Amino acid sequence: MISVSTPYLAGNEKQYLAECIDSGWVSSDGPFVTRFEQAMAATVQRQYGVACANGTAALDLAVRALDLQPGDEVILPAFTIISCVRALVLQGLRPVLVDSCPRTFNMQAADVAAKITTKTKAILLVHLYGLCVDLDPILALAQRYQLKVIEDAAEVLGQHYRGAPCGSFGDISVFSFYANKQVTTGEGGMVLTNDPQLAERCRSLRNLAFSPDPARRFIHEELGWNYRMTNLQAALGVAQLENLSTVVALKRQMGARYQQLLADLPGVTLPLTGTDYCQNIYWVFTLTLQDEVKLSVPELMAALAKRGIGSRPFFYPLHLQPVFAGLDWTREQQLPHAEWLYTRGLYLPSGAGITAAEQQQVATVLAELLR
Repeated sequence: MISVSTPYLAGNEKQYLAECIDSGWVSSDGPFVTRFEQAMAATVQRQYGVACANGTAALDLAVRALDLQPGDEVILPAFTIISCVRALVLQGLRPVLVDSCPRTFNMQAADVAAKITTKTKAILLVHLYGLCVDLDPILALAQRYQLKVIEDAAEVLGQHYRGAPCGSFGDISVFSFYANKQVTTGEGGMVLTNDPQLAERCRSLRNLAFSPDPARRFIHEELGWNYRMTNLQAALGVAQLENLSTVVALKRQMGARYQQLLADLPGVTLPLTGTDYCQNIYWVFTLTLQDEVKLSVPELMAALAKRGIGSRPFFYPLHLQPVFAGLDWTREQQLPHAEWLYTRGLYLPSGAGITAAEQQQVATVLAELLR
């Protein structure tokens, strides 16, 4: 089976994990956690990093730390993973969904501007599938209307917007270190910010909001989470981050090879190689089936699986999620691009560890199935 994502583990991972075991520091108090936080902050040009259990946890911390109030509106794309809207709903916030560009897959400033009301308090930006959001016009809106900005950069570590690293924008940014990311700790996440108060609040919330006074440690003024990252995870993260530039180069090499191999494939649209503000980092290599292709995405995925090739569908639009059925913010939504992308989109094996021979096999099978 050619996996959807094979991680790149060719650095100091074993050495650093052995250091954790030899020292006995395997819990969240170990020194690699601080090293990883500092290294990530330096990579994305932030002042503070707060490591946590996963990307979903990072979203929870970021949303709570901004002290948004129940009923406040937060604008975000409908075409994204459910973790984004989950963090809002569980804090009593009202999601306001916008459509996405069918070519870049990202939210656009004009759609955001049309949804801003007096109740809007924040924008949750989400960079998707290797190309980043066109940030300048959206950040200008946030400044004009005094809105908080959360930047979900989980899929674009190593990507740059007009020369500045993704994850360096807005009030607070979040990353995931799941196994399919450019840097993986197996599971893991991080919140980054330039605001010392936001950073300290995130540190408290990830650790059950224990009192900083040792004598009052188990007396709680609010409820937090046990969202700590272990020293073992952080050791992996430090080793992985040392090879980030290599992984980014491998990802772009993988993308360029697919672009060449699939250039003449009938009935599909390949991802953009870039825009005027960023070059595709190819977190995953996407395909959208053109309308004349009668084969559905589930049918194509099943056919690929029978030939030993993994694939994944695109995100299911948030306003159509069964778990939110009947809620007022999902009703009568006109978000055709998000719906079309889910219906016609999928992505191919795209891990940094994929080989040229495996990509050739994927291309050969796809050609047979679509021709």
